[in-house]
Amino acid sequence: MNSTTLLVTLIGLAILAYLYGRKRSLAVAVASGGVRHLHSLPRYYGYMTALWCGLPAMIVLLLWSMLEPAVLNQQLIASLPVDVQNLPESQLGLYLNDLKLIAGSAEQAQQADQVKIDATVYLQHMQELSAWFKTALVLVLALAGIIWGASRISQHFQARNSVEMVTRIILMLSSGIAVMATIGIVLSVLFEALRFFEAVPVWDFLFGLEWSPQTAMRSDQVGSSGAFGAVPLFLGTMMIAAIAMLIAVPLGLMTAIYLSQFATPQFRNFAKPVLEILAGIPTVVYGFFAALTVAPLIRTMGESLGLAVASESALAAGIVIGVMIIPFISSLSDDVINAVPEAMREGSYALGATRAETVRKVIIPAALPGIVGGVLLAVSRAIGETMIVVMAAGLAAKMTANPLDAVTTVTVQIVTLLTGDQEFDSPKTLAAFALGLMLFVTTLILNVIALYVVRKYREQYE
Repeated sequence: MNSTTLLVTLIGLAILAYLYGRKRSLAVAVASGGVRHLHSLPRYYGYMTALWCGLPAMIVLLLWSMLEPAVLNQQLIASLPVDVQNLPESQLGLYLNDLKLIAGSAEQAQQADQVKIDATVYLQHMQELSAWFKTALVLVLALAGIIWGASRISQHFQARNSVEMVTRIILMLSSGIAVMATIGIVLSVLFEALRFFEAVPVWDFLFGLEWSPQTAMRSDQVGSSGAFGAVPLFLGTMMIAAIAMLIAVPLGLMTAIYLSQFATPQFRNFAKPVLEILAGIPTVVYGFFAALTVAPLIRTMGESLGLAVASESALAAGIVIGVMIIPFISSLSDDVINAVPEAMREGSYALGATRAETVRKVIIPAALPGIVGGVLLAVSRAIGETMIVVMAAGLAAKMTANPLDAVTTVTVQIVTLLTGDQEFDSPKTLAAFALGLMLFVTTLILNVIALYVVRKYREQYE
């Protein structure tokens, strides 16, 4: 039985365990004089039995699935001839991949030598044996959990306390996993970035004015020394994000104000879902729209005014990114504005304020913390956008403040540096991690600023 089928079986057994535990608690309640004599409600006894059935078995299934490939590989390597075992690690990995391909393809098996065929037969035998033991162990644990959980059901057993304790532990572990994942991401980027800064000085990276990471493999080749000044990338990223926010923030905020305060219910019910469709459009579609419609339109208009406009420009990418993130700001701002207590509106109207004055002087200040959160989300979305920039702004790293020129961003260069087969031992590839670290620091600074604004206005209006 494979892991997916086993997981579905476990879920089914857990449901049956819940029903059995609840039924048994009801039987105990009848014998004790009624449900009111039980310490917990019958459903908690069912939850407890289901947890004893499913939780230990799922933990074993997860650990088995994680450790099984490594153990099988070690057993398989030990069964191979000595000359194969002594192969370099990379070649041994390719050899093991060949064996797995042979195991899954009859055509590959016909072309293999006898050593590989024997190793494949041994691998299949080990996989079948592992699957059998895994199924037996998991099912035995599940059934034993049902029996143990049902045997614990009694009039005075604190089922609710046990269920709540297990729930708290699960929530705590979930929070810990999220924290550890964040720490792992930061450390993985940080360590590789430090390797990059060993080859390229931090000062040259942060304040260098030329970006040309095309290093050669040998010192006698042309272009053997790359330039890793990231200022053009930072400038292009900030320019496109600024253009996007100039488009998205006014339009998104005014849309939210109109839909929440001025629009009729019929128009709001029609307009809001239509507006939110923009959030579901793939970014590559926005990229096509920017490259085929917006960029040529801007170039035509610029040429008619006598301006030199590149076929790919920061203005085109910024406008389209701004349109893309309008729903983020409008939806979040709309929800925040609607969450403002009605008493504040009524108090403003009672003092003689008009609807516009109420919106400007009461609702917007009260909803400002949530609006700042929406704008922060939109800024992060604009900074992290890649596809639209590639298709509408280009890949040229230029030191320019002209939005009509072609520019590039940090995220685009990260994708470019890591495209294809790369080895993480050259400054060219490691530069991607340094850029990623700078994005992380930038996002952290934005969060700190946003928290300061939120705290300041929350103290003032709450």
